[in-house]
Amino acid sequence: MAPPNLPVNPINDVSLPEIIEEYFDLSNGKLSVRGVPLLDEVPNNVTFSPFNSICQPCDDVPLPLLNRVGALSHKGGFLGFKADVPSDRLKNSLGRSSDRDFLSIFRFKTWWSTMWVGNSGSNLQKETQWVLFDVPEIKSYVIIIPIIDGSFRSALQPGNDGHVVICAESGSTQVKASNFDAIAYVHASDNPYNLMKEAFSAIRVHLNTFRLLEEKTVPNLVDKFGWCTWDAFYLTVEPAGIWHGINEFTEAGVSPRFLIVDDGWQSISFDENEDLNEDAKNLVLCGSQMLARLHRFDECKKFKNYKGGSMLSPNAPSFDHKRPKMLIAKAIEIEQAEKTRDKAVRSGVTDLSVFETKIQKLQQELSELLGGQETGASNGSCRGCTCRVGSYGLKAFTSDLRSKFKGLDDIYVWHALCGAWCGVKPGATHLNAKITPCILPPGLDGTMNDLAVDKVLEGGMGLVHPDHASLLYDSMHSYLSEVGVTGVKVDVIHILEYVSEEHGGRVELAKAYYKGLSDSLAKNFNGSGLISSMQQCNDFFFLGTRQISMGRAGDDFWFQDPSGDPMGVYWLQGVHMIHCSYNSMWMGQMIVPDWDMFQSDHLCAKYHAGSRAICGGPVYLSDFVGSHDFDLIKKLVHPDGTVPNCLHCALPTRDCLFKNPLFDGKTALKIWNFNKFGGVIGGFNCQGAGWDPKEQRIKGFPDCYKPILCSVHVSDIEWDQNLELAHMGKAEEYIVHLNQDDELRVLTPKSAAIRITIQPSSFEIFTIVPVQTLSPGNKFAPVGLTNMFNSGGSIQELEYTIEGEVSAKVKVKGGSSFLAYSSGCPKKCCLNGGEVAFEWSDKGKLKLNLPWVEEAAGISELVFMF
Repeated sequence: MAPPNLPVNPINDVSLPEIIEEYFDLSNGKLSVRGVPLLDEVPNNVTFSPFNSICQPCDDVPLPLLNRVGALSHKGGFLGFKADVPSDRLKNSLGRSSDRDFLSIFRFKTWWSTMWVGNSGSNLQKETQWVLFDVPEIKSYVIIIPIIDGSFRSALQPGNDGHVVICAESGSTQVKASNFDAIAYVHASDNPYNLMKEAFSAIRVHLNTFRLLEEKTVPNLVDKFGWCTWDAFYLTVEPAGIWHGINEFTEAGVSPRFLIVDDGWQSISFDENEDLNEDAKNLVLCGSQMLARLHRFDECKKFKNYKGGSMLSPNAPSFDHKRPKMLIAKAIEIEQAEKTRDKAVRSGVTDLSVFETKIQKLQQELSELLGGQETGASNGSCRGCTCRVGSYGLKAFTSDLRSKFKGLDDIYVWHALCGAWCGVKPGATHLNAKITPCILPPGLDGTMNDLAVDKVLEGGMGLVHPDHASLLYDSMHSYLSEVGVTGVKVDVIHILEYVSEEHGGRVELAKAYYKGLSDSLAKNFNGSGLISSMQQCNDFFFLGTRQISMGRAGDDFWFQDPSGDPMGVYWLQGVHMIHCSYNSMWMGQMIVPDWDMFQSDHLCAKYHAGSRAICGGPVYLSDFVGSHDFDLIKKLVHPDGTVPNCLHCALPTRDCLFKNPLFDGKTALKIWNFNKFGGVIGGFNCQGAGWDPKEQRIKGFPDCYKPILCSVHVSDIEWDQNLELAHMGKAEEYIVHLNQDDELRVLTPKSAAIRITIQPSSFEIFTIVPVQTLSPGNKFAPVGLTNMFNSGGSIQELEYTIEGEVSAKVKVKGGSSFLAYSSGCPKKCCLNGGEVAFEWSDKGKLKLNLPWVEEAAGISELVFMF
């Protein structure tokens, strides 16, 4: 099966038109698009330059891409401005926007971005990465994208009286400028999805510092099922727990095809510890490790102590699946006690002895619980096994994993962009590292409070000199590759803007680091074995995605609200879906959007599972060992660890673009995607929380947490976004299957929309397939496996014969409940060459159960004869 997220429209050679009418004009203080004013009160120092007057393409840009961009160059251009005095940070109005709906993406944390809507330039949020305007006067859309100009990057900000302000900054007081010819790119189109594709293609050709997704190879894990250790263990992760975790999935009949060993495996230490052989101890929750620095490139003691073959032995070490939960619960107690103490300090309490005594008692209890966590899996007799004598550490562990779990294709491990959370310990390695103070960039002073930011500001960064960035990554990755690791999850990516003062600014520092990372990825991990995380800013996408082809599309999966709102366990999940779906509009041009892991036993696990089923990216969990809902998991995953994935990244439907599906109290999030032989729409009730600009945080809006109406029409699928499927948008009739209600409807393009009520934190998935007329009275359309959330993703091949013996041949991957629409009852049905019974009702439902045939990779061939 071809990997998903291939280019939805292949690059074709397009000839330039002889006469080009420019879409944009800047005159008399107005920026207009095809004669319609977009911005007025544009300052005199703002300039607009047509694309071809600025862009000087490099020779290494693929010619078909260059031709495609050239053919559409009249639809876009660059905004610039000239200041009187050079500075390292300049702000300038681009003009006033009022009474015009917009959709935008802004950074609500250093690392993460999300959507925001409004109708005035003053409604924008700080650190806006792009803004999309609705221009109904010409049935079009316009996007303004702040970009890189020289050593400066830019973002949009709100201005007074509706003005849209651009901020250009270098990140170093030593790097100043006053004139910018191309600090933002502006583009127009009559289709918002074409608009994103065209605009980012133009920027790619102009900057030539990144590549589009269609130019790159995607990681192997995009259409597979995996398990990540983070929420399962946090920092207590160790070999025996990982082993037992994977084994539980395998024994339940859902074999993980990839493993991510998250934070907790590295050799890190705190500054006060001068023993380079001594790793930090007693680490449990995220935060406790954030002041530590990398002091060796190999694994920490609990992994280093793993003895080859020990988990393959009949006397393999056992694992207490209750232990991680006990450790995490105790660590949370300590965290809460510390917060209570800090609150007392802020309120003026001076005698803290009671608080300190409690904290010390809890810490002692945690220490006793931790006991011998550093021992790893070195016990257990090897009698009767074939382990290699003297084989220890991560290499032995990955080898044993693959020996036991044959389907485990990939093993990834975690690391921060700078090595560890606070970088590399100076003097501990051969690298030139220096403790560099972290300085909060001015543009982030309105973002949400964040523990990671607090910690790096406190500890500073052990920054490897940019001249050694390539050596840093090759030192880490070449070792990992040698010990059986096939990829990395790189976190804390957008830290460089905090430490760029002495290194030529944020753009130049980022170029050095991203080049080193890209080169190492190409050398050590097949060019694609990397998941980027905490990276959602334009610096990364415009400078760091030349090689990287996958990244997180949203903030972390939060199983509860860290701020303490008891309803956060529900409303945070809807917020997560909004992050991922709207971010995919721009990120999906450059990377495969990764919707992150979740836990199958969470209160909203089914809600998450529905979104992952049609997101178009990898599906992975972070379940505690012993805590799984396998019935739910099997609605997502085939027994061989593959997933019935969609062909594209899921995107919001057109009627959601300028609405607020989080707290307007009425709008459902609808996302659309493609399967091979139809489309799919997910309707999600995400109401109940969102960004509060005054409080500068995401919080609950309980009045909005209520049932809402959701309307779905076959035209909500953007059929023309896939050339091979575009003809489906012209069908005369469709079947629509509602996955949760198990309801089948027949609609035409002129039919009224399906209207359903969706409860809070709930969803419905609509599989939409064109109906084929086979003969008079016989119409047919396959739905797929209704026991899977993405029913249509199970259809592998479809062939109709309408002459002679009329038939429909369907190849299906997976077992259990197959459903099709058939207006007439078939004469017979053959399964893998043999005639079988089936159920048919006069309402058109055609059903039968399919086996999972291991020898055929789970694929069954059905032939219905009429």
